[in-house]
Amino acid sequence: MLYRKMPKNGDKLSILGFGCMRLPMADGEIDEDRAIGQVRNAIDAGVNYVDTAWPYHGGASEPFVGRALEDGYREKVNLATKLPSWMIEKREDMDHYLSAQLTRLKTDHIDYYLVHALDGDLWDSVAAKGVREFLDAAKADGRIKNAGFSFHGWLPDFKRIVDAYDWDFCQIQYNYLDQQFQAGTEGLQYAAGKGLGVIIMEPLRGGSLAQPAPPAVAAIWDEAATRRPPVEWALRWVWNHPEVTVVLSGMNDEEQVAQNLAIADTATAGALSLAELEMIDRAGATYKELMQIGCTGCGYCMPCPAGVQIPKCLDAYNKLHMFGDVEGSKFQYVVSVSGVIGASDPGFASQCVACGECKEKCPQHLPIPETLEKVAAEMEDDRVEERKAMALKLFKVRAHEGLTNV
Repeated sequence: MLYRKMPKNGDKLSILGFGCMRLPMADGEIDEDRAIGQVRNAIDAGVNYVDTAWPYHGGASEPFVGRALEDGYREKVNLATKLPSWMIEKREDMDHYLSAQLTRLKTDHIDYYLVHALDGDLWDSVAAKGVREFLDAAKADGRIKNAGFSFHGWLPDFKRIVDAYDWDFCQIQYNYLDQQFQAGTEGLQYAAGKGLGVIIMEPLRGGSLAQPAPPAVAAIWDEAATRRPPVEWALRWVWNHPEVTVVLSGMNDEEQVAQNLAIADTATAGALSLAELEMIDRAGATYKELMQIGCTGCGYCMPCPAGVQIPKCLDAYNKLHMFGDVEGSKFQYVVSVSGVIGASDPGFASQCVACGECKEKCPQHLPIPETLEKVAAEMEDDRVEERKAMALKLFKVRAHEGLTNV
């Protein structure tokens, strides 16, 4: 495991952090034994930064992390969680949530505490309610060690927030598709230039950049003198930036953990050649030509009042256009949103009533209702019921064979 220093405090943090927003699931709940094994295996291999938040897994992530870090593991890591800024109505709420989080996480302090999911308006709201004073007090009495914020807005607001408080660190979305999106490269460099550590979320664009590449992108990867899987190109590109301190990966499979750990053993800053960087830029441009909507699958748009499984709908739609497998994509769409797997009700794109609630909540500011109309038109043809029947038959077989983890 490689480590980088947090600029203001000198902490040596593992370049790979464990993000606990997409843990393995079983029967609609966190698969506790499996998830604890993954987290502890990563820590045993050198990961010392674990990230969670109040709303992850419907509120179940923080208590899970508290249990996962028992048996001496809490002392081995820097623990990060976040103030749910959109739920703050008054100054006292900040202390209320932090106190509850300390209880949920079974700890007396948070090493890295973030004001969650800021954009310009939300920052103005919590600033007016006293978040600066709250952070100062929480640091002074030891409830938190370092204060930061995560960001989902636009670059001018990002710079304004960086300058508005004596932050220790920040967290931004960054990958080779998002070099000019939200904070982007300019924001990364701006924050680092101000002495902030920078934690990276969505390095794989919600997992999209770890999937087998579509033919047009695979042809670009095939040009490389050193062959690497797509996930390695994506992670190495982020770690190539010396301004980056930690990259969060939402690992939820044992193979993913092993692969991420292996890459983190050798991914030094500045290691990619100019030819490799040019190749990655071409791959990113090709992806952008193929994708229909820039959804990362973060789930902030959920729940939908009409029951639409929004991230699943948008993911299936993007894959249809990226990979060109029409029948396969339509089948996977039905599997994902029909309720065949798990206990969820159907959540087809055609259920959308265009209320606009998802659009207001989306940190990417995506045109979700308009896109769902396109998803329904392209994915829901007259064979939906036939595909659902096929899926029911398939997954009954899988359940019989003990292969339900798909």
